[in-house]
Amino acid sequence: MAVGLCVAGFIFSYTVPVFFPIVKICLLLLISLTVVELLILWGGNQTVLLERKIPERLSNGDENTITLLLQSNYKLTIHLSIIDEIPIQFQKRDFAIHLTLAPNKKSEINYTLRPVKRGEYHFGNSYVFVNSSLKLLTRRVEVSGNKTVPVYPSFIQMRKFELLAISNQLVNTGIKRVRKIGHNLEFELIKKYVPGDDARTVNWKAFARRGELMVNHYQDERSQQVYSLIDKGRLMQMPFEGMSLLDYAINASLVISNIAIKKSDKAGLITFQDKVGTVLQAGRVNNQIAQILQALYNQKTAYREPDFSTLFSSVRKNISQRSLLLLFTNFETLQGLNRQLRYLRKLAQYHLVVVIFFENTELKKLIKDPHTDLQSLFYQSVAEKLNYEKRLIVKELNKNGIHSILSQPQDLTINTINKYLELKARSLI
Repeated sequence: MAVGLCVAGFIFSYTVPVFFPIVKICLLLLISLTVVELLILWGGNQTVLLERKIPERLSNGDENTITLLLQSNYKLTIHLSIIDEIPIQFQKRDFAIHLTLAPNKKSEINYTLRPVKRGEYHFGNSYVFVNSSLKLLTRRVEVSGNKTVPVYPSFIQMRKFELLAISNQLVNTGIKRVRKIGHNLEFELIKKYVPGDDARTVNWKAFARRGELMVNHYQDERSQQVYSLIDKGRLMQMPFEGMSLLDYAINASLVISNIAIKKSDKAGLITFQDKVGTVLQAGRVNNQIAQILQALYNQKTAYREPDFSTLFSSVRKNISQRSLLLLFTNFETLQGLNRQLRYLRKLAQYHLVVVIFFENTELKKLIKDPHTDLQSLFYQSVAEKLNYEKRLIVKELNKNGIHSILSQPQDLTINTINKYLELKARSLI
């Protein structure tokens, strides 16, 4: 701006010669200040150091923290503009950070990124643009930072629920307390009676031998198999807050598998669309959750029409023990369910099946919106019909002895854990 004013004044001085000396002085002053800033920004070994810290992997659907460590070697206060080349998947073309840094000071800047797709994300270089208070010149410092980082299913969510499960604080996140009905028959030990023990568990034979009240202690049945069956078909492509329903199902299956292993059960995985993809046998060895995480990360799909007959064949072939099957899928109409119902009934003959599908949140918004004309009234009527069909699907599944969860995408993980704990408490698995 200062250069533009001087040029304009120089041109003006030719038309009004009396101002020529003043313009000449201003031009000399501008040149002097420019030389001063040149020495400030490029003089000696003065520069800005930047280091970018990125996690080894990012968590899908979560806010991931990226850290920039800055250090100024300048002896004066400088003004910085930082452009970080973040992956193209985020589509942020105006990403910039502005700050002022005191002489010989360090600064730490944190910003967050929320990926919504699994896969590899490439970070480019970082650019720091340095100005002094004069702001006549700008120095560009390029910091090489090319790095490719994988985005895995939500391991942040998995760790969160794992810690809550260990500390028995799941109820604080919306997990319901489920009253146990009776007790399982897996005997653990005989111990002395203390006030508060269930009188129905008194062991009268032990009492007769020892002359003091003894009670039987039972534990939850362990080593039960919990399989996540993930539909990668066409209807799982629908988006919600940037993420597909498939990725919501993948995140929830990772969390429930980890919870099952922490509850001493075995967790396994089967994925399918027109053909069966991954089959991971249920287990709870030390690296089982790592195998599940890697298998979920590698899932690819063409979103074809799912074939439930091939799923049934694969389950019969690979799962011999009665297991809990958590089927993550989506049905939009009752007719869509009826096409697959016979295979679900066959699965329910051998296993405990829970069909987990999604509410259409856009339909709910459309129903609540006030209608102002005939067209909006028509759209509202169609939305109510489709929403009603979702409830009919739940009734139809229950009528055929199949458990179900109709959930909004953001509540999928909590609702799945609730159902798992409920079935455990009722000794159905």
